Amino acid sequence: MVKISEFQEKDVVNILDGKNLGQVIDLEINLQAGRVEAIVVPGKGNGKFFGLFGGGEEITIPWRNIVKIGKDVILVRLDDGVALMKQGMDEGSYRS
Repeated sequence: MVKISEFQEKDVVNILDGKNLGQVIDLEINLQAGRVEAIVVPGKGNGKFFGLFGGGEEITIPWRNIVKIGKDVILVRLDDGVALMKQGMDEGSYRS
């Protein structure tokens, strides 16, 4: 079992290009199904100071694109068009 706080300490790395996407800043949870649907990492140029201030874009990575969750890193397979760039929250989803 993994706690949300443990997810936030892990770096997210795309296995296709080796790029470090940052650390998990949020999770999208489907309350009806009782499962995590996606992880959220900051987008480029987010402008947040330690994740506390500012808005900016976020990258939402579907759970199915997570390849491996390790001790220090989350490996994801992220092709162009797989992740969703968004600003703010969608209606109907819950973010922890």
